[in-house]
Amino acid sequence: MFKKFDEKESVSGTQQLKSSVQKGIRHKLIESFPSLGDYLEKILPKKDAFRIVKCHEHVELLVRSDGELLFFRQRDGPWMPTLKLLHKYPFMLPWMQVDKGAIRFILSGANIMCPGLTSPGAKMSKVDQNTVVAVMAEGKQHALCVGLTSLSAEDIAKTNKGIGIENCHYLNDGLWYMKPVK
Repeated sequence: MFKKFDEKESVSGTQQLKSSVQKGIRHKLIESFPSLGDYLEKILPKKDAFRIVKCHEHVELLVRSDGELLFFRQRDGPWMPTLKLLHKYPFMLPWMQVDKGAIRFILSGANIMCPGLTSPGAKMSKVDQNTVVAVMAEGKQHALCVGLTSLSAEDIAKTNKGIGIENCHYLNDGLWYMKPVK
């Protein structure tokens, strides 16, 4: 999604949100990330106005008033945290761990294949299909990718073939290097 993302070319506009829309987004985030609980007030304070940055390919970025990029989504898909936010609050998403052999492919934007999630160095959380997950790497401390499961964890283990997680945002992609939006 952000492989060839360039801030100057990809951003088409910024929109200040009405308080009712902000309330709806906050409610959706609480629903999507129940583990955040009280931390959501630190991330998106009620008194603070946040904005939507519209980008090409129907990508929307949720930005705090200080310009910090917090969440993103494509079309009407689920809100997903940026990796920088995920590194601050690593407990907000379920983890899927890949083996060491998958790291270089994920960092170049490849989707996560089922065999990389079922090999000896990998671990999976019990998640359903279309769940936003943090992809961790064997032997590493921080997440290297935010993805969307193509299959449930149970189906990944059963089939052990094809794409298990769609790579949406990874370390060193265009969104990772994007500066705060003022």
